Amino acid sequence: MDQPSPVKYRVIGSLLMLLGSILYSSKAILVKLAYRHEIDSLSLLALRMLFALPFYIVILLWVNRKSDQSLLSRQDWIKIMGIGLTGYYLASMFDFAGLQYISAGLERLILFMYPTLVVLILTFGYRKKIAGTTVLALLLTYSGILLAFVTDTSTLSKEHLNMGAGLVFLAAVSFALYIIWSAGLVQRVGTLRFTAIGMLAAGAAVLIHHAIVLQWNLWSYPKEVYSLSLLMAIFATVIPSFLVMEAIRRIGPSRGAIIGSVGPISTIVMAYYFLDEAFGGWQLVGTGLVILGVLLISLSKKKD
Repeated sequence: MDQPSPVKYRVIGSLLMLLGSILYSSKAILVKLAYRHEIDSLSLLALRMLFALPFYIVILLWVNRKSDQSLLSRQDWIKIMGIGLTGYYLASMFDFAGLQYISAGLERLILFMYPTLVVLILTFGYRKKIAGTTVLALLLTYSGILLAFVTDTSTLSKEHLNMGAGLVFLAAVSFALYIIWSAGLVQRVGTLRFTAIGMLAAGAAVLIHHAIVLQWNLWSYPKEVYSLSLLMAIFATVIPSFLVMEAIRRIGPSRGAIIGSVGPISTIVMAYYFLDEAFGGWQLVGTGLVILGVLLISLSKKKD
């Protein structure tokens, strides 16, 4: 069978990244639509995980049957599960809670800060040197967030805005820690297996959390909630996780970062059409600054 040309190979990778980024960005829209039916954040997250976990179970079983996959040690399992709890359980809990208070567009902007948080954590927590370009990127990113924050008119009060932004910021910090801690391990274990184990650990934690707090009372909501949760699980969780993975394998993380910057923009557009969220001129300027800052960091040639 003929191998695809390098150009075609990269074009397919770019299209996969574009589609994956747009699908990921739809999560905030689906969450906000579900909140219209008076469901709490923990129950909605539990439904998302409940519908997504069967896919990751099948993927893990399939990967483990491959002959070229080495067995994982007990320590590997513990590390992956711990990292998964940070990146998928804590980050999702904070994110879903924050979306109760702020607009989908602002949420996506704050989450999109995670590359800058990775740099800051490495700089102050791991004593890594910071380059001049990175300082400029940080200034651009946080100026953009501040501009979008102070001009946001979607929340009922400043208190709600502060609460929501703070919770989503904690989600971004959690995901940044996930990126740092998973860097070496995912190379050795493999992306498919690493993601599946991490998601299974996070999903189990969410369901246990819900059982303790709300006794698994998940089946008394309008049918629209379950439709939105299923869509979120399949089209905003499982499918984009593998589209983005394959895209990065084909085109690399730098090109992926450029194409992935469509995420905040697509969220803003979808929020305008599906949620009637207003997004003014200054917020668009702030969005541009955030995207520019993240791209400067993502495309920096200086290695960590």
